[in-house]
Amino acid sequence: MRHAPALLALALLLCGGCAREPPAAPTASAPADTAPAAGPAAPAAAAPGTGPRLTLSADGVHIEYRVLGRGEPAVLLIHGWSSDANYWSEQLAPLAARYTVVPVDLAGHGASGSNRSDWSIANYAGDVAAVARELPNAHLVLVGHAMGATVALAAVPLIGARVSGVIAVDALRSVGEPSLSPQEIARRVAPFRADFVGATRRLVSESLFAPGANHVLVQKVAYDMSLEPAAVGVPTLEALLSFDLGALLPQVRVPVYAINSDLLPTYAARIRKFLPGFTLDVLPHSGHFLMLEDPARFNPLLLKDLAALAAPPPAH
Repeated sequence: MRHAPALLALALLLCGGCAREPPAAPTASAPADTAPAAGPAAPAAAAPGTGPRLTLSADGVHIEYRVLGRGEPAVLLIHGWSSDANYWSEQLAPLAARYTVVPVDLAGHGASGSNRSDWSIANYAGDVAAVARELPNAHLVLVGHAMGATVALAAVPLIGARVSGVIAVDALRSVGEPSLSPQEIARRVAPFRADFVGATRRLVSESLFAPGANHVLVQKVAYDMSLEPAAVGVPTLEALLSFDLGALLPQVRVPVYAINSDLLPTYAARIRKFLPGFTLDVLPHSGHFLMLEDPARFNPLLLKDLAALAAPPPAH
């Protein structure tokens, strides 16, 4: 069943990846009751000490991240709502072969701490800035999936001139649209407040995958996302829906690239009114988790955008 565009727009705004197990896509021959295999191991070329690292956010939450590969720039991978860094597992090896790669668990997700009362986009951006302060790299590129793209944009002014650009993955479709009213936000959040597990599983299984998607993968994603604590997921959803993206964008003075699915159209011309350097690639016949569903087509686009952002500026 495919939901109406309004619900799908909500789904694509609020959802990131999934949390808990490594997100390797199952093969077509996998039995229906077999869990997907684990994602690729850290590449052999990765620098020593690639295990988990910890830093503290400004409000005292421990934030877990890893550092793989070497070189400039450092690529920070930022997951979305009800997610964690594992959903970038198919990107780690190809990225670490060329760059320093830093998958991050935001507060309340994955292995990071949950001792936070304000689940705002600003605080999530502070998590990313805290990790950035630990990195010696001169240049950083922030890559965010869905909500993670909003977090990445909000982190740009916190980090400053070290950020070379932002790459958004299946995100930013709402740029330029009117803000939601408090009543509309409450209406959209109500199903998750009443039954977080059920609402999240319905959202994923009915709205976030294209027709014909691997059933095992769909069910795994739906199950994993529903395991996010409602005490984190619900206020985070409210914060995301309430966030004033229009007020933030004038502070984002770096190139912004996007790699979006074709579940809904992306109106690039409208987005460029607010982000003049916006560049868009659309991956046909893909769903919301395109970096997980089809890494063979997604990864070359990501590498292309990273190469463009890593290139030295033209001489004047």
